[in-house]
Amino acid sequence: MGSSSFSSSVIKWHFFHNPMSPILVLLKSMFLLWAFSLSQKGFVFADSDKSVLLQLKKSVSDPSALLSTWDSDDYCSWFGVSCDYNSRVVSLNITGNEHRGNSCSNFAQFPLYGFGTRRDCWTSSGKLVGKLLPVIAQLTELRILSLPFNGFHGEIPADIWGMEKLEVLDLEGNSVNGSIPVQFYGLRNLRVLNLGFNRIVGEIPSSLSSCVRLEILNLAGNHVNGTIPGFVGRLRGVYLSFNRLSGGIPSKIGENCGKLEHVDFSGNFLVGGIPGSLGSCGQLQSLLLYSNLLEEVLPAELGRLQKLQVLDVSRNSLSGSIPSELGNCSQLSALVLSNLFDPLPQVNNTKEDSLMDQQGSSIDDFNYFQGTIPVEIIMLPKLRVLWAPRATLEGRFPTSWGACENLEMINLAQNYFTGEVSDGLSRCKKLQFLDISSNRLTGELLEGLPVPCMTVFDVSGNALSGMIPKFYNSTCPPVLSSNVSPSKPGSDLSTLYLSFFTSKALVGTPSQSLGEESGLAIYHNFGHNNFNGTIQYMPIAPERLGKQTVYSFLAGENKLAGPFPNNLFEKCEGLDALIVNVSNNEISGSIPAQIGTACKSLKVLDASVNQITGPIPQSLGEMVSLVALNFSWNLLQGQIPTSLGLMRDQKYLSLADLQGSDGNSQSITASPPSGDTNQGSGSPGFNSIEIASITSASAIVSVLIALIILFFYTRKWNPKSKVTGSVRKEVIPFTDIGVPLTFEGVVRATANFNASNCIGNGGFGATYKAEISPGVLVAIKRLAVGRFQGIEQFRAEIKTLGRLRHPNLVTLIGYHASETEMFLIYNYLPGEYAMTCRVSDKADVYSYGVVLLELLSDKKALDPSFSSYGNGFNIVAWACMLLRQGRAKEFFTAGLWDAGPHDDLVEVLHLAVVCTVDSLSTRPTMKQVVRRLKQLQPPSC
Repeated sequence: MGSSSFSSSVIKWHFFHNPMSPILVLLKSMFLLWAFSLSQKGFVFADSDKSVLLQLKKSVSDPSALLSTWDSDDYCSWFGVSCDYNSRVVSLNITGNEHRGNSCSNFAQFPLYGFGTRRDCWTSSGKLVGKLLPVIAQLTELRILSLPFNGFHGEIPADIWGMEKLEVLDLEGNSVNGSIPVQFYGLRNLRVLNLGFNRIVGEIPSSLSSCVRLEILNLAGNHVNGTIPGFVGRLRGVYLSFNRLSGGIPSKIGENCGKLEHVDFSGNFLVGGIPGSLGSCGQLQSLLLYSNLLEEVLPAELGRLQKLQVLDVSRNSLSGSIPSELGNCSQLSALVLSNLFDPLPQVNNTKEDSLMDQQGSSIDDFNYFQGTIPVEIIMLPKLRVLWAPRATLEGRFPTSWGACENLEMINLAQNYFTGEVSDGLSRCKKLQFLDISSNRLTGELLEGLPVPCMTVFDVSGNALSGMIPKFYNSTCPPVLSSNVSPSKPGSDLSTLYLSFFTSKALVGTPSQSLGEESGLAIYHNFGHNNFNGTIQYMPIAPERLGKQTVYSFLAGENKLAGPFPNNLFEKCEGLDALIVNVSNNEISGSIPAQIGTACKSLKVLDASVNQITGPIPQSLGEMVSLVALNFSWNLLQGQIPTSLGLMRDQKYLSLADLQGSDGNSQSITASPPSGDTNQGSGSPGFNSIEIASITSASAIVSVLIALIILFFYTRKWNPKSKVTGSVRKEVIPFTDIGVPLTFEGVVRATANFNASNCIGNGGFGATYKAEISPGVLVAIKRLAVGRFQGIEQFRAEIKTLGRLRHPNLVTLIGYHASETEMFLIYNYLPGEYAMTCRVSDKADVYSYGVVLLELLSDKKALDPSFSSYGNGFNIVAWACMLLRQGRAKEFFTAGLWDAGPHDDLVEVLHLAVVCTVDSLSTRPTMKQVVRRLKQLQPPSC
């Protein structure tokens, strides 16, 4: 790649011609002289490139000696450097990878981020630290500047924004700060701009739209604010997750999106609806919108996305029915409608930078859908993940699952499904995760379900009956991995979701609480149902056994009977650890004498609250690995074996209400371990946070009822509350409508409240149409004087209403109140609204939301503290502002945030805000609100 190659090639090309005229010879000589001069400039440029690289090396800290080769004469062979045939540097590509900070190898904490842009992390070890030098721009032939996951800090020099030939600018995972320039005059050939996970601030400038060749824009994990510009629709990949973007998703994105393949707007503060125009993006493969404040319904137009593989709309405020048109997305492999696992990572490894911390670390999803999941979606041929827990879905549990040859993971827990678990799931041979707990399912389980192969099978908290079947054993698919990298060959986005959910699903289960986190964890939960009969066997396939397998069999709180289930321990030797909970059943008989030698891998055994008789075997002391043992509240007799004191790992032992040999009661209860070994027993019992939340909610309701009773009591019995208002016939205006408002004018316009002008009757009186002057129509609500007591109080409340402004509230123009006459003047609206002063039946939901906000904050709807925000700013606007800014904590009244459970408080706040959204189609019904509140209520209430 010597610098003379260009001139020599030119010379050879000219020697193919025969000499002609002297003029031609002269021209040739001049051309050769120009070529020689150019070659000398090539040497100069090449030397300049080498000088730039040496300046860069001198300016950075390089503790791992990544640039150790940067001392030879051939700089084109230096690590990370590539040159063209003129020895000009065209690529500078050095990926750092240190196990601190934003290292590439640490990006397992961002499992759902960057599909379509991720790289292999293992190209180097170590990183460069320093500032980017403006002199880099003197590499005038540079096409690729890729320095991801290093320690570069400071702003990107303006000279770099002026580079003409640069095609890739990749500084992902550094500590670069500053903003993207509002104007810059270079980068016209830029195809990739990757500044993900830095400290970029400010808005996305329109100047980027001048980069007409731009295909990939990655600004994820920064502090970018403002709104999403519409021009991003013409790109191929847009990654803006984990920022502070607000506003709506512009419908303009769908106007020129023929190349768009990947969209990730997750983890922002986006509001409004999902634009149906996205249905025009025919190449779209992934659409990730989770963890925003999006409202309204899922647009049916998304069903036109024939290449869509992953759709994640979880952790928003979506409502309405799930469109059956999604069943036309023939390539859809992962559909995530709700998600109780927060996927938001800590950005830049600092708590103050964490969007999860900004949003109050909420673990709850706020989507509240109506109806069921359309069968067209369930039968999608390539569907692998269907994830919709706690999404207020209802109706019959799906019966038709199609061939389901690719379905691996289903989570429909904590919904309102009824009916039986259909045999259609028996055909899902790849199914390894099925959580349909806490629904209203009945009937019996079928033997054909592939339970022995499943890593998670949870049907707890239903009303299932019959015996726990002896499920058929079949050939099991490979175990789902919880550690999949996007850079691995063949990994697609649905695989990343499988890995993410696999890693999260066992959090809080007994195996994790015991510290058994390595290897394969299998969790089968039959608890809190009506199962009867005997336990026939341990439902785990031979392929799943192994010295790295931890198996949890939970069947507490059923009606299981028969002898002590010794057959649960038949496969003990093939396990690393076994956890068994059969508490709160009707099991009888005695404990096998040799249980201690039969199951060396038993870690937890809870058989409390049964009818087990006989002595406690001495062999239990040989279970040296046993961590927790609970035989309390049985009919055991005899002495407590001294061998129980030999169990070295034991952290919990309870033998309460044991009958001694003399007939007297004995009791031993040791302190439980820090992790609750009774988790997952099948009991839907509430933890301390949930109980505190229920108590708080009950207190709020009680206070509200007391206030209502007190209100009516004082109005009814206070002798000073009789009507003593002024007899003056004046109208108090709130809004200037361009013409005078007088008592006489109102009476005249309604023809003295003539029935011919009456447009409706409500609970507080009749409503009349009145034309105050030509073309000026208002509605007059004539109130029944006997319904109100206390003119001054009435006036005070009406003045407050007169200051309210909201799209779904009629504007109160003015009022009149005297001892003999009361009426309100509204802007005129036709139909039902004029009769009842309600936009729709959901107006009551809006009112409920406002009252709930007042209770949570101890502020009024138009609190004086809002005055600094300007006229019309009310409690709804304040709540929305704080949520979008990640300051939810500031909304709650003093002491409530400290005393109450943060997650539930934020959920109640979010619910109140959802009740006050502008769109009637988005606003939940009161039935849906009650359902959401019931999820915080104990079953006994």
